[in-house]
This record gives sequence, C-alpha cells and structure tokens, in this order.
Amino acid sequence: MRPTAVKTWLKCLAPAAIAATACSGSGTGPGTAAGDAPGSAAAADDLRVAERLYDPGYSAPAGFYVDARATTERSYTIHHVLDPSNSFERCTDDYAVARAWEAEDNAARQVQGYYVESADTERYFEFARELSYDSDVGNIDDITSPGFARVFKCSNTNRDGVDRNVLDGYAGTLNARPLAPEKVREFTEYLWQFAFFPASRRKVLDSYGTGTAEQLITDELFGSVTSISPDGELAFGSLNPSGTDNDIGIFELQGERSTTVFLKTSFDEGNPVISPDGRWVAYLSTESGR
Repeated sequence: MRPTAVKTWLKCLAPAAIAATACSGSGTGPGTAAGDAPGSAAAADDLRVAERLYDPGYSAPAGFYVDARATTERSYTIHHVLDPSNSFERCTDDYAVARAWEAEDNAARQVQGYYVESADTERYFEFARELSYDSDVGNIDDITSPGFARVFKCSNTNRDGVDRNVLDGYAGTLNARPLAPEKVREFTEYLWQFAFFPASRRKVLDSYGTGTAEQLITDELFGSVTSISPDGELAFGSLNPSGTDNDIGIFELQGERSTTVFLKTSFDEGNPVISPDGRWVAYLSTESGR
C-alpha cells in the first residue's frame, strides 16, 4: 500500500487551565474575559468552554471514539502491554507471541488474574482476565473485576521506539489502510484513553480531521513501506527493480520525491526499520541461507 498523509487534531483542555480562562472576566458574566464585549464571538466561545467545563456529564464531543468495553457493567481496567522499559506499547501479528507477552505482563503486575478469554480485532489482540481485589481496595465494589490487556497488531499500529513520556517527537507508524482523515482521528481518540495523564480529569472540546489522502510514493518499483525516518522525510521499504530480487530502497517524502537504492546485493533484503535516532537500519536478508 502507498503511504498517505492526513492531519488530525485533538483539542484537549485541562479543567484548571480552562477555569482560569473562563473566569478571567471583570464581573461582566461567566466566560467573559476582560476586554471582550458581552455577546461578542470571544465571549460566546468562553461561555461554551465554561459550560462544558462545569458540566459533570460532559467529557467529549458527540461522535468521539467510544471503546468497545465501555458497556462493561462492572468496574474494569484496560491497558496495553508495554516493552520492558515501559516506553511504548508492544506490537506483533503473531497471536502466540502476544499471548506470551500478556502472560508475562500479568505475572509482573501487582494485581494478577486468571485467564478467561481472548478477542481479536483489526487493531489489537485482547486478553481478558478476572482480577482479584480486596473488598476495601480503592473504589472497586466487587471482589473481582475484569481486566483487559491489549497488544497492538504491527500491521495496524507500530509504536516501537516511542517515548510515551514526551508530547512531541516520533509517535510510531499507523499502518491501517486505507489511511484517511477519519481513520487518523479515530486512532488519536483511541490513544486518548491511554494517555500518560488521567483522561478522566480532562475534557475534550473538539476533535476533527481535515484534508484528503495524498499519495506520497509514486514509484511503481517501490514496494511496501516498513519504516519512516524520525523527521518524516524518508520512507524505507522494499525495492524490486529487477522484478526478481528484493532490495532496500529509500523514497524522499519531501522535495523531488525520488527513489534511492539503499542496499543491493545478490540476496533478498526487506523489512527495513530505522532506529528512533535515525542512525541505524535493521533489515531481513537471505544471505545466511536461513
């Protein structure tokens, strides 16, 4: 599939910050900032923010992503299995590998549970366990509560190398196809519930995606893209100029958008993945005969 470019925004507001803005008026009414005439567009916008801030039943705009487990009647938890450094969510397309990672994750958690069932979606593998709690722990009323652990499918989402503790920088690769604004928006909203800060303490004012899908790679000899450089300027993938052996190519996503042969031998090479710092490229090869 050819990569496409779209844009998405998730406009999020923290209650404390909103309150400071919404209540910064000089006595002219809720949400009216100093210098804004009552009835002005700015005042109306401030009032809208204030109304949503103080509405206990509001958390996100209509149409915002709702998790498949939201209808669970009992208290429950959802999390993604992380790498050993707890920096990013793991991914694999192999169910057995995902199951093994989840078992390791369960064994290392403070509250463990016994395996109940698994589910398989386009985005992830999910493993359900019945967790055992003391009756007086936190706000959990039930002695047991379901816990859902997920492992991304790399064919859909690859977050390898991401640092979840920073707001900017490399965020991984969304491999879901076709890639369109609504797809990116949905995934952004999905990740919202796993943000490093408590999503329950934030309110989303707006979430929207704009633009149309743009084909970035036009070279027909360039095969599937398996990695994007951290700066977003280069795409790494399989190149098949001879029609027989696979090589590794680089496609410029900016400027002339030309293709360059990165590695060419008498063997097959493929699946190149660039390191998060942009200095190394790992790839598969048949050179060893295995």
